[in-house]
Amino acid sequence: MKLIRLYSRVLGLLGSEARLGWLLALANVALAIAQFAEPVLFGRIIDTLTRLQPGTGARWADMLPLLLAWSSFGLFIIACSVFVALHADRLAHRRRHVVLTSYFEHVLQLPQSYHGGAHSGRLMKVMLSGTDSLWGLWLGFFREHFAAFVALLVLLPLSVFLNWRLASLLIVLCAVFSVVTAIVLNRTNEMQSAVEEHFSDLAERASDALGNVALVQSYTRIEAEVMGLRAVVDRLLRAQMPVLSWWAAVSVLTRASTTLTLLAIFLLGTYLYFQNLATIGEIVMFMSFATMLIGRLDQAVGFVNRIFMDAPRLREFFEVLDTIPLVADRPNAIDPGRLKGQVEFRNVSYSHDGKRPAVADLSFSAEPGETIALVGPTGAGKTTALALLHRVFDPQSGSILVDGHDLRDLKLSALRRNIGVVFQEMLLLNRSIAENLLIGKPDATEDEMRDALRRAQALDFVERNSDGLQAQVGERGRFLSGGERQRLSIARALLKNPPVLILDEATSALDATTETKVQAALDEVMKDRTTFVIAHRLATIRNATRILMFENSRIIEMGPFEELARKEGHFAQLARAQFLLPAKAPEAKQD
Repeated sequence: MKLIRLYSRVLGLLGSEARLGWLLALANVALAIAQFAEPVLFGRIIDTLTRLQPGTGARWADMLPLLLAWSSFGLFIIACSVFVALHADRLAHRRRHVVLTSYFEHVLQLPQSYHGGAHSGRLMKVMLSGTDSLWGLWLGFFREHFAAFVALLVLLPLSVFLNWRLASLLIVLCAVFSVVTAIVLNRTNEMQSAVEEHFSDLAERASDALGNVALVQSYTRIEAEVMGLRAVVDRLLRAQMPVLSWWAAVSVLTRASTTLTLLAIFLLGTYLYFQNLATIGEIVMFMSFATMLIGRLDQAVGFVNRIFMDAPRLREFFEVLDTIPLVADRPNAIDPGRLKGQVEFRNVSYSHDGKRPAVADLSFSAEPGETIALVGPTGAGKTTALALLHRVFDPQSGSILVDGHDLRDLKLSALRRNIGVVFQEMLLLNRSIAENLLIGKPDATEDEMRDALRRAQALDFVERNSDGLQAQVGERGRFLSGGERQRLSIARALLKNPPVLILDEATSALDATTETKVQAALDEVMKDRTTFVIAHRLATIRNATRILMFENSRIIEMGPFEELARKEGHFAQLARAQFLLPAKAPEAKQD
């Protein structure tokens, strides 16, 4: 029953083309009926021929209607088969690409917390293998599977009506097939799921090695990685071979059963003929039925085998497709247009694992044009706080307001359109410089792109390249240096020109000279823009409107640089460690 439910869901993905699917299904029904009628007519022709002996008085006219009907059904079968094959192929290919695109869109909408726990190689493998399985099942359903099952449903009851004695042998054959298939399914169900796990391991391991090829080569890990991949392949084959052996046994038993059935029909038919309980035409008819049944049972075995092999892949595919994004638009969410940039955190708390808080009771505000710096040790909650601002997660308690609107009352796309982010990890697509910049503003002109590059101190290295804006950056920007990648990321955010800007260690990959230039550009860009800066080098945030000192997921100090320095608290200790404040004089010893 699980396989039937899974298969019904596969057919449900036909979506808007379900009407064509129904038409193809009706064509399959007509095809099955016509294919049943063909051997019946052929049997009647044989019986008529046995009566057309010289001197019996039978006429050629007695044969003509049967021959015309037989040829008409044959021509109908050809035409119907061409119609089904042509449209089934086109339907399966169209839907495959529609579902692949839908899956891709759905995965991109899943939160970063989901992607943090799901390997990109596995997600890619699930997308490709899942849509391949869907395509194969759709194509098989309309080209042969549905017709096979309809033919069985038509053939067996009507064959009983024609001659129940001969039909009993066909029923026995189907019963044997059903029992054998059920046994094999029961034995190999868990085995095939294990096989698919090994396929996922294979995709993840290969993707890891290819994505970190510089690490693999520099540490001479090529042989080790190849050996590791071979080990995964060996485990996969050890798991796959028993499954293949079981299904090979099914194929052998099915063919052996059908061969024995053909022999049994001939022998029983001959006996019944001498007993006047069957005609020669009925023997020929049931031999044709048996041949047809062999073909349909082969198709049925192929169908069960295909869906069984594909079931783990489809379950993985639907598991990803059924994942509900934790962050989604409310039914009445609004698009406020361009925001002014007033931000307020009210008692905001969030925990990644439900045990230890990532941030706890955060309360602070930022007026339009202010610069708020977040400092503190790694893991103190700075990145999580700003991730909550652009709704990577939603607060588990408290609320975040922008221009007086709760973030959850705004459309997600509208909110993120108003927030620019420069990540600590340089994120670039394997496309041209221009295409990476246009992510910030899809309709930007070349002059606007060049202006953003100039302000980010990136125009010089772009113009040095003979391809200019059309130069390819490579996978994850590998054709660029770390500083160039970061400056390009900053230019992308500048081009977006959002009212709220988040800089997550945006100058971390720059040398001292370039950092000074980019910092001056950022100071200019941050005017009249609410900016949040995560910084470990305190020298870069001396001019911040306010500094929030984080420790143990909470804000423990808040204020301008000079004010916090005078308090001699945690921030002052951190500034002194970076030589931004003079060392404290040692306390005089008391006698």
